[in-house]
Amino acid sequence: MSDTGLTIARDVLPITLITLMKGVVERDHAPGIWQDLMRCTSQVRDHIRVIGLELILNETEGYAYLRQRPEFEGETALPRLVPRRQLSFSVSLMLALLRHRLAEADASSGDRQLVLNREEIHDLVRHIWGTSSNEAKLADRRDRDIDRIVELGFLRPMARGDGKFEVRRILAAFVDAQWLSMLDERLAAYAAHVEQTREATEGA
Repeated sequence: MSDTGLTIARDVLPITLITLMKGVVERDHAPGIWQDLMRCTSQVRDHIRVIGLELILNETEGYAYLRQRPEFEGETALPRLVPRRQLSFSVSLMLALLRHRLAEADASSGDRQLVLNREEIHDLVRHIWGTSSNEAKLADRRDRDIDRIVELGFLRPMARGDGKFEVRRILAAFVDAQWLSMLDERLAAYAAHVEQTREATEGA
């Protein structure tokens, strides 16, 4: 390693690695860490490889995160450092609809930031679920799903505290273009599931 590389590793690598271990790094929200990551990308990849992780870096969209590296045949399996998240049907549906809304916003405007209020997010799902005699119960469920998506890091409450959320662009990495292209087909399946669930709920 060159003297420059040693200096980078000593000065910025530790905090960059720790920040990545804690979650997603975004260029717009952490420009200093992002700049450091650009300086020590190869060192980050070298360090995390030995513990079974890989760096996912999207310079165009401006985000980076760590994920478990796929195991190769013959390798000794390592304990998972990045846990798999089990998502409920309703959370998965809301994520898909938010991703679809993000794609629509990208296609119709040059604004990279998509901000929705809580009622607008409700409306995305209400379009699929339709009306119900137990709307209050469904609204509570949607609010819980929004809170869960905030916890997962795909929605960010705006600092003004006015009930608005930024749809974080990293969502595109988890709901990719191929998946999105099949959304209409999946929504048909969702609609059938929703109808069965609603009948069971209203019959209870």
